[in-house]
Amino acid sequence: MRYILIFTLLLISFLGQAQDKYFTKSGFISFFSHSPMEDITAVNKQVAAFLDIETGEITFAALIKSFTFEKALMQEHFNENYMESDNYPKATFKGKILDYDKAALLSGQPYKVKVEGKLLIRGIEKDLTTDVELIKEGNFIKGETLFIAKPSDFDIKIPALVKDNIAKEIEVTVKTKFEPY
Repeated sequence: MRYILIFTLLLISFLGQAQDKYFTKSGFISFFSHSPMEDITAVNKQVAAFLDIETGEITFAALIKSFTFEKALMQEHFNENYMESDNYPKATFKGKILDYDKAALLSGQPYKVKVEGKLLIRGIEKDLTTDVELIKEGNFIKGETLFIAKPSDFDIKIPALVKDNIAKEIEVTVKTKFEPY
């Protein structure tokens, strides 16, 4: 009987903590490169992310090989030549909402915040601060942001032959629908 009581107390404790954590494993990241020669878009719908609504901490992880392109050859070049996804299989972000207000997040109204953290791509970590809009809808928290990433910041080498086909700045869009963990 004593073990059942201890187990029940531990379970209640865990569930109490879990209510502060939200997650998704189907987040969305796309990037868009516009150049005079061509536009390139890639999409990844298998992004894992956690949001701690007690602390405002947020983390993302995306497998590089999960990005899909319109043309299979682009996807192959992206993975083998530019991202070297066998050596650097994922990109991550770890950050925190600045001036976090949990009550504002849970209000059901759009909550516009700045998120600051570290973006890790190809083994290179860079500071990133971006504007994010969050909104609580029922049991879910939706989030969306758009920011610019430069291939040169992550030592992504663009061959001279195609340098005019790939933008110097890439537009990155992230959308999530977090659910209670």
